[in-house]
Amino acid sequence: MSQTSLSAPLPESLPAPESAPRLRDALLAAAFTADGLLDLLGAPAYSALARGETVPALRATRGEGPLETLVRLFLLQESVPAARAAAVLPVELCLADGWLEADGDDVRARVDVRPYGGDEGQDWFIVSDLGRAVGGAGGAGTREEGVVLGVGGASTTLAGITVRTPVGSALDLGTGSGIQALHAAQHAVRVTATDLNPRALAFTRLTLALSGAAAAELLEGSLFEPVGDASYDLIVSNPPFVISPGARLTYRDGGMGGDDLCRTIVQGAGELLNEGGYAQFLANWQHVEGEDWQDRLRSWVPRGCDAWIVQREVQDITQYAELWLRDGGDHRTDPADYAARYEAWLDEFEARKTTGVGFGWITLRKSAAAEEAPSITVEEWPHPVEQPLGPVIRAHFERQDYLRGHDDAALLADRFKLADEVVQEQIGLPGAEDPEYVVLRQNRGMRRATKVDTVGAGFAGVSDGALTAGQILDAIAQLIEEDPVLLWDRTPEAIRSLVEQGFLEPLENGRG
Repeated sequence: MSQTSLSAPLPESLPAPESAPRLRDALLAAAFTADGLLDLLGAPAYSALARGETVPALRATRGEGPLETLVRLFLLQESVPAARAAAVLPVELCLADGWLEADGDDVRARVDVRPYGGDEGQDWFIVSDLGRAVGGAGGAGTREEGVVLGVGGASTTLAGITVRTPVGSALDLGTGSGIQALHAAQHAVRVTATDLNPRALAFTRLTLALSGAAAAELLEGSLFEPVGDASYDLIVSNPPFVISPGARLTYRDGGMGGDDLCRTIVQGAGELLNEGGYAQFLANWQHVEGEDWQDRLRSWVPRGCDAWIVQREVQDITQYAELWLRDGGDHRTDPADYAARYEAWLDEFEARKTTGVGFGWITLRKSAAAEEAPSITVEEWPHPVEQPLGPVIRAHFERQDYLRGHDDAALLADRFKLADEVVQEQIGLPGAEDPEYVVLRQNRGMRRATKVDTVGAGFAGVSDGALTAGQILDAIAQLIEEDPVLLWDRTPEAIRSLVEQGFLEPLENGRG
């Protein structure tokens, strides 16, 4: 058996989608699914495969059963005997329609077909260029300009943070291999997918067809240009956000200076959103000498939109350059060429006074209330979170609506409930009568932790919706022998903070 070289030229023609239903039936019959792979490979080899490491999977597929054959063929890009493949697949059809090609007496895959589990356990398949299922830190390892990647960490992150509510229309901007369009097809009546790379649109068509999803409107072009004056209830994008000296690779390099591409997408999304609609992006942004990065990102938020921006990671400019040089396979080129490319990255950063690069999520929500009083939260949160976060993000904006519409008097007249799976930790010296401080901690979602004083801890502990906030404060005032008027005056700010962070859920006078 021979293995397809990752340096081989990209195929000019891609498979025909008409045969996708028959291929899908054959793949499912052999348990070529996310669960099937986990059962066959075991967790360590399965995880290694997700990182782009194939050796453990090769060892786990030494048998000649149907599933082993498909893993070798489509995931590991090994040639297999045609007769062996014919026992699992409609080989003649796959050869004729371009899913497979002959290799002497063997056959080999022309595209990467990767099982992918849907939000509700659906068996989906992501189709991409051979060996390109994982990019970023795993390294796409290619300098082919039009290469189309499959499933990677960024793809699954964006899918997990996307708000999943039934909508009339959704736009996947820069669709790549169609992962976001596939998710959107489950809850949007109409899905539009755009990309500057026509190969990406072809792969999206294959991904949708092989996954048994409805077809999407596929439009070729840059940024929002292909959609004209259309508007959407949901916009998602995992754009080519890499800040690089030039546009070498279509899937990652935006071709604009610095972080201008991400800024342009964020600012342009506001005009295309319907009222109440969400726009959600992954992005990179510069940390610029003499500028506050949070103020920089606040300036990106379009008028009429609320925003929640979360910085998940910051890399210094050398780490960032090395990451993407490896991604493009430059570390395997002539040392002088590598050094020259490295210098080009550092020259670019120096010219723009860039000291670091942030990575994170940006969510916008179109809101009439935001015209006068926008809610814009920009924060750094490098800590572990629990995906999917779509419901958490939707709840965040609902809480902003609540807080915007309730002054202190209305807040104290309302009732609250402690959110599920919030625990209290008391920190202090052993044997001390009182703790030094109390921490409330979430075990779900963003997994936040916040310090509270005695009043805050007591308030949260008894918030079960039975009493109004004012009634609880009256009881606490009596217990700690404090003037209730003073307590009423100083506590609303703390209540607002606990609501904003999701520790307390407002019930609006008992109507939860």
